[in-house]
Amino acid sequence: MPVSVGVAAIVGRSSPRDRWSSMPSWIARLVRLDRCGPGRHAFRAANAQGAGPRLFGGLIAAQALAAAGATVDSGRLPQSLHAYFIKGGRVGVDVDYAVEPTRDGRSFNTRRVTASQQGVPIFEMLASFHSPEPGRDWQRPAVPRLALADATTAIDLPEGWMNHVETRVAADATSEWPVQPFWFRSREPIEDDPLLRACCLTFVSDLGMVSTARPPGEREPGPGGAASLDHALWLHRMIDPNQWHCYDAVGVSHSDARGLAFGSISDSAGVLVASVAQESLWRI
Repeated sequence: MPVSVGVAAIVGRSSPRDRWSSMPSWIARLVRLDRCGPGRHAFRAANAQGAGPRLFGGLIAAQALAAAGATVDSGRLPQSLHAYFIKGGRVGVDVDYAVEPTRDGRSFNTRRVTASQQGVPIFEMLASFHSPEPGRDWQRPAVPRLALADATTAIDLPEGWMNHVETRVAADATSEWPVQPFWFRSREPIEDDPLLRACCLTFVSDLGMVSTARPPGEREPGPGGAASLDHALWLHRMIDPNQWHCYDAVGVSHSDARGLAFGSISDSAGVLVASVAQESLWRI
């Protein structure tokens, strides 16, 4: 039965640090945010790590989801998130997350999260949470372009702090980053906490999407570079990151220096866990 969650019910929610303080997994360590400021909806992360000189967008999105989740009832599960990368973040600088409760309904909660560094916004996200309901369970049948048995090349992510995710690609892959489609799983156990596992999925969902949006025939970006602009994730079903999942995305459009890619994440039985869309800046 849906549970109504009002403002009074939000009081006393534990911070991500309190909720996951006893959990040793890599994702729990990355999303342990501290409360900061006078309000109940302000958090800070010292884990400002990146891929090269810029913060990794998947980390910022995962931490923003953790901050939003700290302000809703634990029975409400992440349903979707829609994010904008509005400014490149700097590695080594604390990130502050301000959460604005925008709706607390009988079945859904909506939160707006703004991430800032030294008072300058770098990221914004709307996240929705849903109380589980009974209903039909259906999906369009799909066969992954890369079978798990054919994903024989292991890729070590070039940034050591990110290499908690084991990825495998086709035998002929040459990139140092995972190229779609690829299979992934956590290298170490992740605790059975729905929000924590959703944060893990959010982290992984930013891998490989910029390169997937590359225009056909182009190998590298020009002097203007390439970067994520916005990112959307729909979480259809519960995920167990300890098991193999296939992340399969394709580019669908490129114009006005912007490339769009759509992706799906399915388990080894073909069950659709999540859908992803991302637009990337590609200055050739």
